[in-house]
Amino acid sequence: VLLDTVLWLRAKELQCSLFFCVQPCLRDLGVSIPRPLGNGPSRFIPEKEILQVSKVDPRVQSIFEDAFAALGRLDNISLVMGFHPQYLESFLRTQHYLLQMDGPLSLHYRHYIGIMAAARHQCSYLVNLHVNDFLQVGGDPKWLNGLDGAPQKLQALGELNKILAHRPWLLTKAHIEHLLKAEEHSWSLAELIHAVVLLTHYHSLASFTFGCGITPEIHSDGGHTFRPVSLSQYCVCDIANGNGHGNDLEERRGSHQVSGEVEVLIERMKQLQECRDEEEASQEEMATRFEREKTESMLVATAEDEECVQSRDVSRHFEDPSYGYKDFSRRGEHVPTFRVQDYSWEDHGYSLVNRLYPDVGQLLDEKFQMAYNLTYNTMAMHKDVDTSMLRRAIWNYIHCMFGIRYDDYDYGEINQLLDRSFKVYIKTMVCSPEKTTKRMYESFWRQFQHSEKVHVNLLLMEARMQAELLYALRAITCYMT
Repeated sequence: VLLDTVLWLRAKELQCSLFFCVQPCLRDLGVSIPRPLGNGPSRFIPEKEILQVSKVDPRVQSIFEDAFAALGRLDNISLVMGFHPQYLESFLRTQHYLLQMDGPLSLHYRHYIGIMAAARHQCSYLVNLHVNDFLQVGGDPKWLNGLDGAPQKLQALGELNKILAHRPWLLTKAHIEHLLKAEEHSWSLAELIHAVVLLTHYHSLASFTFGCGITPEIHSDGGHTFRPVSLSQYCVCDIANGNGHGNDLEERRGSHQVSGEVEVLIERMKQLQECRDEEEASQEEMATRFEREKTESMLVATAEDEECVQSRDVSRHFEDPSYGYKDFSRRGEHVPTFRVQDYSWEDHGYSLVNRLYPDVGQLLDEKFQMAYNLTYNTMAMHKDVDTSMLRRAIWNYIHCMFGIRYDDYDYGEINQLLDRSFKVYIKTMVCSPEKTTKRMYESFWRQFQHSEKVHVNLLLMEARMQAELLYALRAITCYMT
């Protein structure tokens, strides 16, 4: 496999050399030559930083080679996740199992469900990826004309897809019963568990894709153009989305203004730890602080005025495009509290998934743990820093937005550790990821490394997936009992 990979890479080098040799001749013949729209795998992270990771870390190179050998490609999501090879291994292992190993659902169903889930957030990158995979495994091209062209069984999954993506707290036993007890085209419990894991996986992966500014590969839809290079070197869609790279002076000014933010954050963590050691709040006070934080999280606005430019219309892959998290916040609906002490991943969800879809519970648990516990004990330029308090605040804030409460956590810590710009980024990326822009990515933690921001996005992605799973698995458990 390694030899094949090396030969392929050398073949690509030769192909590139030949291309540049014949390029003038092709132009003379009137042949249009494509060029990449983006500058590397991400609009937010410099290409040289991403590529440098695999050069200095042999483990990353090995993971990339294995991924290419298994899939015949190395996508830009994997390249960006390469900042954190331990997590990347767990992610690729889980995704490979969900899509390619033995399971309740057929291969073309798996990719179609991935399309449905990614389309809920207009994530054309993931939709295009799985449209190609769907066709390669023998999927019917007519299904791609729209959800109404797919089998009734998949159409029935549309309601679950919609609720999980935007308001999972509304999911009930009745939704599960509707799918499992349909007179025709009913789902089995094992099939439904597989579908739920795929839906939550791709909802959360859409968040990561937008949160890291992942760009399409040059051969993909939206990854290339035949237009000549403009003087500014920018694509119109980059400027519309605030993703241009021409604001260096503004960035330098911003960095100067927040030069002490890391030190302030470290000091706050020390003070909070001292307060923990001195006194502990009562259960009543802890509950009050949770409700206050949950209410405040509803008032944090996402970037609703931002325009998002799509390279492909993906709305045909789902129903009710107006349904979303923003409707809930505007109408002021109450999000009920979900107590982890009553239903948790560790005590309930894990065993249910593992029983109905063997080994997947273990794979998911390893991935959750990897993202939550991953640390290099650094913060920007500071070393030997215990970041566990900060990681827990981020994870619990996301769950708090979904109404999920941990009785043993003091939610008063969140406002001490997460500033408003960071909260706006978190809420946008988790609830309306298609509205995430480069300006928002740069506005939080401006002194931190790109690898640290990618780590934050991994936390957001996994916390969101677990939140959705908890609601879905609780509803399935209620149906079973």
